[in-house]
Amino acid sequence: MLDKMRDDENHYKNLVDGKWIDGNDNKTITIYSPIDGSELGSVPAMASEDVDLAIETAKQAQRHWRNVTIDEKAEILYKTAKILLTQKEELTDLMMKEIAKDRKSCASEIERTADFIRFTADTAKNISGESIPGDSFPGVKTNKISMVKREPLGVILAISPFNYPVNLAASKIAPGLMAGNSIVLKPASQGSLCGLYLARVFQEAGVPAGVLNTVTGRGSEIGDYITTHRGINFINFTGSTEVGKHISEITSMVPLLMELGGKDAAIILKDADLDLAATNIVAGGYSYSGQRCTAVKRILVIDEVADTLVEKIVSKMETLKVGNPLEQDVDIVPLISEKAADFVCELIDDAKEKGAKLLVGGTREGNLIAPTLFDNVTTDMRIAWEEPFGPVLPIIRVKSKDEAIQIANDSEYGLQSAVFTSNINEAFYVANRLEVGTVQVNNKTERGPDHFPFLGVKSSGIGTQGIRYSIESMSRPKATVINLYEQGED
Repeated sequence: MLDKMRDDENHYKNLVDGKWIDGNDNKTITIYSPIDGSELGSVPAMASEDVDLAIETAKQAQRHWRNVTIDEKAEILYKTAKILLTQKEELTDLMMKEIAKDRKSCASEIERTADFIRFTADTAKNISGESIPGDSFPGVKTNKISMVKREPLGVILAISPFNYPVNLAASKIAPGLMAGNSIVLKPASQGSLCGLYLARVFQEAGVPAGVLNTVTGRGSEIGDYITTHRGINFINFTGSTEVGKHISEITSMVPLLMELGGKDAAIILKDADLDLAATNIVAGGYSYSGQRCTAVKRILVIDEVADTLVEKIVSKMETLKVGNPLEQDVDIVPLISEKAADFVCELIDDAKEKGAKLLVGGTREGNLIAPTLFDNVTTDMRIAWEEPFGPVLPIIRVKSKDEAIQIANDSEYGLQSAVFTSNINEAFYVANRLEVGTVQVNNKTERGPDHFPFLGVKSSGIGTQGIRYSIESMSRPKATVINLYEQGED
C-alpha cells in the first residue's frame, strides 16, 4: 500500500485528482517520531496554488459524485472498511511510530474506524426525506405538499488532529462522502503519514478521482488560506480551542462543525462506588498519556470520601506501565512534541509553587512525563482550569455536589463530565445542571459509541457529531413544494 503514495526516498505525496503528486515548489516537511526522534519520511509543504488545485478538483468531481446512488457510495465504503482491516498491521506500525501510541490502541483505532465506515454506509441508506402536508398548519389550504430531501453542501474541508489520525479523519470523510460531498483532507503535520495512508485506502476502494483530495502543509502558512477559500462549503475541524476560535473568526457564511478542547471533570459523590470511580479515573485520565479531548482532566470529590478515593487511585496508578510503545505494551508514552511536554511541566511547576500536594510522578525524561497526581489543588492553580493534554490529574476537594457543579461549570470548556454515585436521582440532579455536551454516569468520559451524539458547548465545540448527526450536518434539507389545483380552479 505504501509504495503507491511515496517514492524511494521515503517521501510521501498528496492525493489530488486521483494522482499522487508533490507541491509545485517541492518544499517538504520532515516527520520525526516523538518516540526517539528518528526520521519517518517527508510530506509536501503545499502552497496556495496547490490548495487551489485540490479544491477546484474537488469542486468539479463533486458535480458527478452527488448523483452517484446511495447504494453505490455504500459499496465503496464497505470495501474501504474491508481493505483497512487487511492493512491493519502495516498501518498500526506506522501509527505507533508517528504519534507514539501503543500497539493495542493503534490496532483498536483501526478496527473502530472500519466499524465506523461500515455503520456510516448503513445509516445513510436509512436516512430518508419526508412529505409535509400544507393543511397541517392553521389556515393553509389542502393543495400544498412539501417534498423534502437532503442535498450535499459541496466541498468539505476536513481538518484532522494528531491523536486519532485515522479515526478522526474517517469520521469526517465517510459521512461527508455518503452525503454526496467531495472532501479535501488537511491532516495535522504530525499524523499526516497516517492521514495519507487512509486516503490511499479510500482510493483503492474505488472513490473516484477528485472526490477525495489531500493537502499537507504548515498551518501557519496555508491554514488561513484554505479555511477562507471561497471554494470551501463546509469546515469540519478537530483540534485546539485556540485554532478553532481563530477559524470561526476569519470565516464568513461557511457552516462549521468543530470538536475542540475540554476540561472534563469526574465528580465523585459520597455514595459512589470508589473502586469503580478510581478504575475509571486512572483509565480515563492516563491512557495515551492523557492526549485525548475526552480524557478525565480533573477530579472533584466530596471531602468526606476523598482520602479513601485518593488511596485507591494511587494504588491503581502503580500498575501503569511507562515507556517506549515500540518495545513493550505501555500506558504512558512520550508526548507528541517537546513543546507539549514543556507546557505540561509549566502546569506541574505552577501547582507545586502554589501548594498542591504532589502524590505521584512529576518527573520528565525527554518528552516522557511520568503519570502525575496532585491533591489539594485549589482554584487559583492553572491545572484546575487549563487543559494539559498530558498525564497530569488534579484532585479538588469539595464540600457538596453543588460546589462541584459550580466549579465544573465555571470552566470555559463544556465537552463532557462524569458523575459517580449509586443514587440515580443524584445522578440526574448533577447531570441536569452540568453545562456540557455529554454526562457519563459511573463511567469515564469518552467518545462513542459512534452513533451517539457527540458535541461540546462553550469553548468545546460547534455542532453535533455522531454518524447520523454528521451526515445531517454535512447536508441540508431542500424543499420542493407541490401546488395541486382541482379542475376548474383558477
